[in-house]
Amino acid sequence: MNVSEKRRYFIELAYNGGRFHGWQIQPNAVTVQEVLEKALSTILREKTETTGCGRTDTGVHATLFFAHFDSSSVLPLTPSFLTGINAVLPADIAIRRVLPVAYNAHARFDAVSRSYEYHIHHRKDPFLNGFSWFFPYELDIAAMNKAAAIIPGYTDFSCFSKSNTQVFTNNCKVTTSLWRATDHGMVFHITADRFLRNMVRAIVGTLIAVGKGTIKADDVHAVIQSKNRSQAGASVPACGLYLTDIKYPYVQMTDLTTEI
Repeated sequence: MNVSEKRRYFIELAYNGGRFHGWQIQPNAVTVQEVLEKALSTILREKTETTGCGRTDTGVHATLFFAHFDSSSVLPLTPSFLTGINAVLPADIAIRRVLPVAYNAHARFDAVSRSYEYHIHHRKDPFLNGFSWFFPYELDIAAMNKAAAIIPGYTDFSCFSKSNTQVFTNNCKVTTSLWRATDHGMVFHITADRFLRNMVRAIVGTLIAVGKGTIKADDVHAVIQSKNRSQAGASVPACGLYLTDIKYPYVQMTDLTTEI
């Protein structure tokens, strides 16, 4: 069967990234993509490769993630089909939906925004271990939000990126950057058209420094303008980071069958 006869599908999933070395397949390490492709290949009875909406690093979670794959068959998109896929996946990966799409739909390149959350709790809680960062010290959330509001005013985030990432640009358009208090801690919300490797964890580490009083909120201007990773704060642990949303230029995900 040639490419024109293949059918493309979007798959919506969620995963607990605790035991995975990120999304993307890599040698000598277990990743979400590797486990998902093995499951799909088993169910579809053909070698199945996926393309994700992005990549998450080791230990990072996703409450919403999209990938696409191609199949030579018209899939029976029924509850029992989903049950079958989930039955061969481990408990830390769950498939929510499989959607037929136009063949040129692309899970990564068609995404127009991505959103992350970073969770912090101040009171020791065994039920949050691995899902939030335990930080038992007082933080000035007002100062952290003053600093967070500075971030959307810039586009070059070299200071928050790992070096040697082989990307063409370190420019991103951030549209949301703010902290919200919770009963036992706080959550950082950030949305952008794209993210650099380690960017969110480095931003949070810098804002934590503001909350501790190590630096002032207005110092974030100089940090960003430096374009130097050593000027920003330390990266916070991966356990508190979640990919939570991906937007596509379609009215609803159910409209993905429309030609693009």
